[in-house]
Amino acid sequence: MPAKQPRQRSPWHLARAHHADEVRARLASEGGGGHLGDAVLGAIDGGITSFAVVAGAVGGGFSSLVVIILGVASLLADGFSMAVSNYLSTKSDAQAADQAHREELRHIEEIPEHQCLELREVFSAKGFEGETLDRIVKTIAEDPELWAKTITQEEFGLQPGDTGQPLQSGAATFAAFVLVGAIPLIPFAIPVLSLDQAFIASIAATSLAFLGVGITKGWVLDQSRFRSGLETLLTGGGAALLAYGAGTLLRTWLGTGAVA
Repeated sequence: MPAKQPRQRSPWHLARAHHADEVRARLASEGGGGHLGDAVLGAIDGGITSFAVVAGAVGGGFSSLVVIILGVASLLADGFSMAVSNYLSTKSDAQAADQAHREELRHIEEIPEHQCLELREVFSAKGFEGETLDRIVKTIAEDPELWAKTITQEEFGLQPGDTGQPLQSGAATFAAFVLVGAIPLIPFAIPVLSLDQAFIASIAATSLAFLGVGITKGWVLDQSRFRSGLETLLTGGGAALLAYGAGTLLRTWLGTGAVA
């Protein structure tokens, strides 16, 4: 099957997207304008974690009440843990970038000749040479801040000055984790459903949630919606299958019956 082609845009949309104001806006918001990755990661992990708890508890023979208690406790604890981890990771990356930037500024002040050679190597590796290379190096070297930022970006792959918005990243992760993670638990809170009926309803609802998250990710990233949705569904389904199998095996080996 041929690779999916990127979504085509009209010349008017392409021209508007490359207007100077649009470009400046994108550059200004670079690194902190979106938290799709945080939300998608939180949603997928929340759904997998919650449904794995549900599958393991049902496989272990527990009642709907126990499933809800275990699920909610896991949902809040794991969601908070993941959000804090994302917050600390994003904050650490920003601090590492700023530290590297300060270090490069110090090197520029103490050993400018070596830093200038380093700058030449960066742009030489990009294919620039001769007078063009000389002008690029001279222009950047006239501004120590730009000089240090360029080296930090090119050599270490870091973005100095980008705070990464750690609070927003953590909040997006937690919100998506809880919202999607609550879906597998909802059927067990419906009194008229038996344990088996609630489990079947949970499987259906969670599958739709995984498909929705995957399709949304594919749409935003302009990728195959079907492939993205199926990939997310299979990932979550695999984790749930392992949890259900583990619960069933443990109940059999330990000889435990259904817990009221």
